[in-house]
Amino acid sequence: MPDGNREDTDLLGVRLEKIKELRSCGIDPFGKKFPVEQSAAEIAADFPAFEGKEVVIAGRLLAKRGHGKASFGDLQDFSGRIQIYARLDDLGSDPYELYKKLDIGDIIGVRGTVFRTKRQEITVAVKSFEILSKSLRPLPEKWHGLKDVDLRYRQRYLDLMVNPEVREVFLKRIKIIRLIRHYLEERGFLEVETPMMQPVAGGAAARPFITHHNALDMELYLRIAPELYLKRLLIGGFEKVFEINRNFRNEGISTKHNPEFTMLELYQAYGDCQDMMDITEGVISTVARQVLGAMKITYAGREIDFTLPWTRLTMLDAVQRYTGKDFGHFDAERALRQSAELDVEVPQDAAWGQILNAVFEAYVEDKLIQPTFITGHPVEVSPLAKRNPHNPRLTDRFELFINSWELANAFTELNDPLDQRKRFEQQMAERERGDEEAHAMDEDYITALEYGMPPAGGLGIGIDRLVMILTNSISIRDVILFPTMRLRES
Repeated sequence: MPDGNREDTDLLGVRLEKIKELRSCGIDPFGKKFPVEQSAAEIAADFPAFEGKEVVIAGRLLAKRGHGKASFGDLQDFSGRIQIYARLDDLGSDPYELYKKLDIGDIIGVRGTVFRTKRQEITVAVKSFEILSKSLRPLPEKWHGLKDVDLRYRQRYLDLMVNPEVREVFLKRIKIIRLIRHYLEERGFLEVETPMMQPVAGGAAARPFITHHNALDMELYLRIAPELYLKRLLIGGFEKVFEINRNFRNEGISTKHNPEFTMLELYQAYGDCQDMMDITEGVISTVARQVLGAMKITYAGREIDFTLPWTRLTMLDAVQRYTGKDFGHFDAERALRQSAELDVEVPQDAAWGQILNAVFEAYVEDKLIQPTFITGHPVEVSPLAKRNPHNPRLTDRFELFINSWELANAFTELNDPLDQRKRFEQQMAERERGDEEAHAMDEDYITALEYGMPPAGGLGIGIDRLVMILTNSISIRDVILFPTMRLRES
C-alpha cells in the first residue's frame, strides 16, 4: 500500500485491527451481494409513498452523529444522501455495538422504515444492516471535500466520492454525449467504429504516439483522427456516418489540451461545408438548451449566447477587422512584410496561406468569444479540404470558435485523388523541412479515392471543450474522468 502521512498510517493500523476482529466474529468485512430496492433520491422524491414503509438501501457512510443508545448517520449512494437512524432498542445489543464501530467510508446495506424527524429530515430507521466493504483509509480532509487539485485528478474516485459537484459535471457529460448521438441518429447518421491503431497517422496535423506490434513486427500509430477511415466508408457506400472517438496526440498539456481526448467526427455524402454548419449550430444549440435549459450561459465570468444564427466571417475579413491589414492580394512576399509589421514571426520561406493563418492565430482567435464561424481557409493549411470553386487559393472549410477556442472544424471534403496526392506531397515537403505535424502520405487512402468518393461534408467537434463550456469548467482535466498526469516522484 502507498505511504500516507503519519495520521493516515495510524488510522490504517486501527482499521486493519477492526478487520481482524470482524473476521474473528465470523463477519466478512468485504461482504456479499445485497438486494438494493430503493435509492436515496427515490425516497426523498416521494416521501408520502414511503413513509412508514420498509426500504432496502446501500451506500457509503459519510457521517455519524450521536452517542449512547442512538446514533444518526448520513448514507450516500449514487443518487444522493439520506439520513439513517440506529437505536439500541431496534437493533439489539451486539448489532448496535457493531454499528457503533463502523468507520466513515464504510459501505453498508440497510433495511429500515422511513420517517421524518422533528426537524423534518427524511430518515431511515435502521432495523438491520450488513457490512459490504470495510474502508481501510480515512476519507480526505475529514470528509468535508477534497480541495487538492492534483490529488483530485490523480485519485478521481475520492473526488467523485466527496465532491457532489464533480459528479454532476460528469453526469452532464454523459447526457451531452447521449443527446449528440440522439440528434444524429434522428437525422439518419449511423454510428461506426474505426481503428485506434493505424499504419499511417492521418486525418489531422499532429504528432502521433508510436507503438510496435510484435507479431507483425511493424510500427503502428495511435489514432490522431478517424477522418480517413470514415471517408473510406463513404467510398464503400455508407452515406451518413459518425464516430464519438478517443484520439491521441503527442503534444503539450494545458488547461485546454490533454494527450488523450474525445472527438465527434461525422461525414455526409452529397453534402458540403454549409450542411456541416447547419448541423454544428443545431447539435450544439440543442444540447445547450436541453442540458442547461437556456441559450445564454456564463463561462468564466463571460456571457456566451448560443442563440441562432451565429456570426460568420471569412479568415481574410477577420484578419482585416482586427489588424487593419488586407491580405487579399495572395502574395507571399507582401504578406511576409505585413506579418513583420505586426510582430508575427513566420519562416522566411512560408507560403501566403501559412502567413495568413499565423496572423489569424496571433490577432483574431482571442477576440472570438461568441460562437463564430471562420471560413475561407488557405489551401496550404487545409490539406484535406476541397478548393473553393471561385478562388482556388482558398478552401471550403470552417472552424467554429467559442470563448476564443477552436471547438469545431469542418470541410467540403476533397474527393479528387489527383489533387489529394499533390496536397500530400506538399505536406511531405513540409515534413522534410522539419514540420513534425505535417500530414504523412497515405497511398491506400489515395487508392480508395481513385474508386470514387461522393461529394461530402465532414465535421469534427471537440467534446471535451464543449463539456467545459457547458459545465463552466476551467480546465480540461475537470471534464475527463482520468486525465493524463505526470508520474509522482518517489
